[in-house]
Amino acid sequence: MHTNTLLLSIFLLFSVIVAGNRENSGDSVNPFTPKAYSIRYWTKQISNKLPKPWFLLNKASPLNAAQFAKYSKLATGDQESLSNEIQSFCSSANLLCFPDISTSLDKHGQDTQFSSYMSKNFTNYGNKLPGGFDSFKKYAENDNLPVNSFRQYSRGGAGHDDIFSTYAPNGNVIDQSFNTYGTGLAAFGVGQFKIYGPNVNVPNLRFTTYSTEGVGRKQSFTSYSKDTNSGSQSFTSYARNANGAVNDFTSYANNSNVIGSTFTNYGESENGGGNTFNSYGSNANVPKNTFKSYGLSGNAPFETFINYRDKSNVGDDNFVSYVDDPNSGRAHFQNYGQSFGEGFDGFSKYGSKITAAQTIGFETYGVNTTFNEYGKSIPTFADYKNKTINQISSSLMGKNNKWMVEPGKFFREKMLKIGTIMPMPDIQDKMPKRSFLPGVIASKLPFSTSKIGDLKKIFRAGDDSQMEKMIDDALMECERSPSAGETKRCVSSIEDMIDFSTSVLGRNVVVRTTENTKGSKGDILIGSVKGINGGKVTKSVSCHQSLFPYLVYYCHSVPKVRVYEADILDPNSKAEINRGVAICHVDTSAWGANHGAFMALGSGPGKIEVCHWIFENDMTWTIAN
Repeated sequence: MHTNTLLLSIFLLFSVIVAGNRENSGDSVNPFTPKAYSIRYWTKQISNKLPKPWFLLNKASPLNAAQFAKYSKLATGDQESLSNEIQSFCSSANLLCFPDISTSLDKHGQDTQFSSYMSKNFTNYGNKLPGGFDSFKKYAENDNLPVNSFRQYSRGGAGHDDIFSTYAPNGNVIDQSFNTYGTGLAAFGVGQFKIYGPNVNVPNLRFTTYSTEGVGRKQSFTSYSKDTNSGSQSFTSYARNANGAVNDFTSYANNSNVIGSTFTNYGESENGGGNTFNSYGSNANVPKNTFKSYGLSGNAPFETFINYRDKSNVGDDNFVSYVDDPNSGRAHFQNYGQSFGEGFDGFSKYGSKITAAQTIGFETYGVNTTFNEYGKSIPTFADYKNKTINQISSSLMGKNNKWMVEPGKFFREKMLKIGTIMPMPDIQDKMPKRSFLPGVIASKLPFSTSKIGDLKKIFRAGDDSQMEKMIDDALMECERSPSAGETKRCVSSIEDMIDFSTSVLGRNVVVRTTENTKGSKGDILIGSVKGINGGKVTKSVSCHQSLFPYLVYYCHSVPKVRVYEADILDPNSKAEINRGVAICHVDTSAWGANHGAFMALGSGPGKIEVCHWIFENDMTWTIAN
């Protein structure tokens, strides 16, 4: 009997067999790994014998036993020890860390046609070239975590033409800087910068100077950060101190979602020539824009600004100065802030010290009336439109408005019945793939805004870098006060999530998520529907990812919800393609009147229930039936 017990103990110690997940069925887990510990912790803390949630347990740290021991020791020691190993730690633990920038390239001084370039510090390209032609087609294309620095492009040339086609398109979480483009160019060359940072998710973009001190040169910047999501960007100087130059900026931060944008100087101290800015921040959702100066201290320039913040939703805008105190010349601002969903708009100065020799015009100005100084001696304000929110909403919230709430993102509870055909939003997880840290390591790392300096050292986050912004945003959200009736906690390990959920719901719990992403962005047919806990109002804990170097979830419990599971069918073949989890908020009285749910469904706070699907890699916990 003693021998059998000893053999059983040895067997349990050295072979934990994982089964149940389709992709990981039969995996053998070393009992000394973080994943094995998470499995044992689940078994110990959860009182029921329901199947284990492998979609959660497979997010455990992939560190093997030796790596786990090594990095646990480093985390227990001083911060510098772990920071010195951060690249190997991030790779082994499946974390989100930006790579170290590679060694700088040598200078390039001849005509060159680059086709593709990625993940390096590019110091100098095409300086002081007399005539000729350069092209740079693709820089850092389709990179998941691009970190690039481009210091000088086409500086000090004479009669030299250059084309830069794309910089960092289709990236995921990116950190890019472009220091100077086309500085000190002369003799009527032509420069084109076509696309910078399009279609990226979570950008941190910086562009320092474009076309500074140019002479008689024609330059165009076609697109900067179009269709980007949830990040920040800055453009410091465009066409400063130019002499007789003609510049055209077509698109800046258009079709962006929750973007912070800063544009510091456009056409400052320009002599003659002309500048056109076609579109800034149009069709944006909840933007935060600051435009500090346009055409400041110019000498007889012609300035045109066509669209600023047109058809954007909510957000904050601050336009400090447009053609303030110019010397002669003409200025025209066609359209500012024809938006829906009121935010804050501030426009401080527009031609406030104009003279009789000047002509300025302003055709339309949108929701708010915040001009502090406007040149009144020559009033050419064609149409100052102080429309009401309802007027603007009715005119702009049409089919072509990108930032109408995505169809199917919110729906009513009555839609959850057999035979309903309804749109499903894009429920795909857009965040970078990461894993939890083992609890013993996570507990050793600082996790508060008061310790952000220590976190920056560990993860090598520079000032104003994407890593710093990412860490700061996540910590601030984790530390904010809970809303009315909300219980919340950010968790950085599976064990933390189990502890929080069981503290709210008890140990007899089950966790669910939508099975896959099939049906996204199309119509679906609802099959059989099951109300969790009999379809009664219940308590639940929902957990949503935060963007952080390792996997962190924002978990919270809100009052009065009903949770459902539903078979999702193809509306044509009637075949089952997904198993969805939906949560319906019965009490919406504490929600803001501008919440997207009310924009999509009508009504207002406390008047209707609102339902939504649980997206990929999010989850909801309830008491087991």
